Amino acid sequence: MTPRMPARRQAALLASLLGIGLGAAALTGCRNGLPGSGGGGDPARVSDAMPSAPLQPGNNFIVNAVAKVGPSVVRIDTVRRVINPLGGLFGSGPTIQQQQGQGSGFITRSDGVILTNAHVVEGASEVDVTLPDGRSYSGKVLGFDPVTDVAVVKVAATGLPVAPLVDSAKVRPGEWAIAIGNPLGLDFTVTAGIISAVQRTNAVGEGQRVPYLQTDAAVNPGNSGGPLINDRGQVIGINTAIRQAPGAGLSFAIPINLSRQIAAQILERGRASHPYIGVRLQALTPQLAREVNATNAECRLPETNGVVVVEVMPGSPAERGGLRACDLIERVGDTAVDNPSEVQVAVDQGRVGQPLSLRVQRGQRQLNLQLRPAELPRQN
Repeated sequence: MTPRMPARRQAALLASLLGIGLGAAALTGCRNGLPGSGGGGDPARVSDAMPSAPLQPGNNFIVNAVAKVGPSVVRIDTVRRVINPLGGLFGSGPTIQQQQGQGSGFITRSDGVILTNAHVVEGASEVDVTLPDGRSYSGKVLGFDPVTDVAVVKVAATGLPVAPLVDSAKVRPGEWAIAIGNPLGLDFTVTAGIISAVQRTNAVGEGQRVPYLQTDAAVNPGNSGGPLINDRGQVIGINTAIRQAPGAGLSFAIPINLSRQIAAQILERGRASHPYIGVRLQALTPQLAREVNATNAECRLPETNGVVVVEVMPGSPAERGGLRACDLIERVGDTAVDNPSEVQVAVDQGRVGQPLSLRVQRGQRQLNLQLRPAELPRQN
């Protein structure tokens, strides 16, 4: 039989136990009340998300694409010597002045062939090429094409990193677009966006011979000549032009298929050749057609959208092929055309001296004509 504890001792022990319990409860309540501590039901709690696993390196496709192409992207520094017409008069400076410029480019052959824009190197007396790893070379301009704004520069080197090229005809709106270059004097800058449009023939004015790629990836002065690449690290175009508006901007790139074609001609003979038919064209609208029909009895135009011949140059391939003013051009070769730029691009896809078919509407008749383009005269 267990001896009983005296009543006074039992009361003292019970009071001691209750005190400990109350103290523990008070301490627990204080800890749960700390702001943002994660305790249940706390309105000041910032987050109750479980810790996430860290990202594994190499999972970012933009990082991977830039790592693939980046080593081949170069900075091009130029010096142009220009004549100061007031040089030496009244202390107005030297007769010959130097203008410095900067752009971008990318290596396409390991022996030092570089693609860039014509406007980056045109007129330059000195061209310096710097790689991302710091190596620097003196560059020689092998040739440039002002019509498409493509140029080829060569440096004396071997074993250089090269940028892989891809078929730009397969590019579609909505695909990723990544621009690499040296904008505003800031070396090796990367921006990203999407392809907004393809075959943009009126990007920088009518009558262009380039079906530009349009992108919302940020491009600034100094990016000119740098590559536009896809999410697999392949060059799809050469960044060349921007169109800006308050709070917005669009960029345009020369498709690499056209760039490669022009560069091949420059490498082969130092210049590019473009077909020429010798016409002046005008975009036609129903309103314009009505105005012409009301004021010109000799020119009857259909009230539609299209491209009309305004003038045929004397002695030109167009005149020899039977093309006339007021003809509505509907098709060049196998390509349907709706504006003057599309006609220019389609003509440029032909070859000098080779037959080129045109389908035109003349009054109420449809005619099929055969022209033989001449070479586009070079501008000085």
